[in-house]
Amino acid sequence: MRAAKALFALPLAFLLCASAIAQQPAKEAAKETRIRPEDLPTSGLISQPGPTFKVSSKGKHVTLIVYGDQRFTDPANIRVTDPVARRLLVAKLAEEHPDAILLNGDVPYSGDNVDDYRVYHDETASWRDAKLNVFPALGNHEFHGDPSQALEHWWSAFPELRNRRWYSAQVGKSVYTISLDSDASLLPDSDQQNWLSAQLKTLPKSIKFVFISLHHPPVADVQTHINISHNPRPNEIALRDYLSSVAPGLHAHVVVCAGHIHNYERFSQLGVTYLVSGGGGASPVPVERTPDDLYQNTGFPNFHYVKFEIDGDSLTATMIRLNKTAPPDQQWTEMDHFKIPQ
Repeated sequence: MRAAKALFALPLAFLLCASAIAQQPAKEAAKETRIRPEDLPTSGLISQPGPTFKVSSKGKHVTLIVYGDQRFTDPANIRVTDPVARRLLVAKLAEEHPDAILLNGDVPYSGDNVDDYRVYHDETASWRDAKLNVFPALGNHEFHGDPSQALEHWWSAFPELRNRRWYSAQVGKSVYTISLDSDASLLPDSDQQNWLSAQLKTLPKSIKFVFISLHHPPVADVQTHINISHNPRPNEIALRDYLSSVAPGLHAHVVVCAGHIHNYERFSQLGVTYLVSGGGGASPVPVERTPDDLYQNTGFPNFHYVKFEIDGDSLTATMIRLNKTAPPDQQWTEMDHFKIPQ
């Protein structure tokens, strides 16, 4: 009892300091043992050959829409995302009524918060009403918090993807989409890279265009001052190098669509088109554009989506930008336009 009295008689500042010192090693140990998304096992995931899903289309015309970094979350949170832009984009895509929508990751703001998925569900009700085919890719925000728990939230939000972190879909006869998880290894001989290789080696002969969607970009404007942490990483550079080696031998054109950078960029390397399309609602970030970027417009911000229209052997793509402050009939502007093959 006397020892207890003596302890409680110590100055509060001393106790707080001692507590902090005692907890510091525990915190450091927690950091060292914290499970990262790339640490989760992948050998048990479903990775069967052939398309995971099949989407029928009417005739030879196929419309595909790509965009990322929506960050669905509490609309009161205007610091990390723009709920007005986010909702306008969702409504516009419902009007477009494409054959498929590819989401490039960071669909929720925090994957450990199930409420963010409820916001996604509520704000995209028009997509379900229109029976749109939506194919999301995992981003780093999907793994916020405990990665295992966050992944379970993802699979609960998209039950058709359970036990998959990568998958594919054939849209009509001519389009094949592949959704990758850039939080898992894309290095040579990884589970994901082996699956991707098998997918590309067994493409149906009718496929003219392959769309690969993932969150972290394999090619981007390398920054020296702004958002340096979002520059291409070795994991995605390995994907770029792999595609450079196999794309020339494919009978289909390859388009890679990424996000992570909250802006728009376009590149072409060794016959592969690389896009950064991260204008889905997350707080915009300016970029310093390098000479290799085929989009040099300095307009900002770039809330946008990219619309692909495929007719037989030709593909036409348009980046459509939102100006949310303009009158409704002037909010949407075609800012970039390209064709494949060019």
